[in-house]
Amino acid sequence: MSIGAFTDKQHQPTLDEVLDLIGAGRPVWESFEQYVSENFRVQRDLRFYGKNYGWAVRVRKGGKALLSLYPRQDGFTVQIILDESAVQSALRLKLGKNARRAIDAANPYPEGRWLFIAVESAKDVTDIKHLLDLKARPSKQ
Repeated sequence: MSIGAFTDKQHQPTLDEVLDLIGAGRPVWESFEQYVSENFRVQRDLRFYGKNYGWAVRVRKGGKALLSLYPRQDGFTVQIILDESAVQSALRLKLGKNARRAIDAANPYPEGRWLFIAVESAKDVTDIKHLLDLKARPSKQ
């Protein structure tokens, strides 16, 4: 099973298709995207990451990956890559089960740990915001 729902490389989904798929998760998606836009100077594009991941909205800050959003039925999954010092800082936070599970399950790679956090609640969004703060400085204070 893939991380995202759109796994056909030949069909790049439209924004309407993405929003239709995430359904009940749309308000959380839009609120999270607004938070990212307001706090980080970012560029977005749609990128295919292979059949195991599918199409995702890639969010970059200063040309470097900040996070990716993988749409799925009635929700989405956020991928954020943290270097080891950020992971150690994250382990000291009071994170919810999804963020903690993502850290525990992530393999260390030279560029960091790839965390995939299924957004199922407001707590998940709060946790991801804390992890973003460990990864990058917000553009606005």
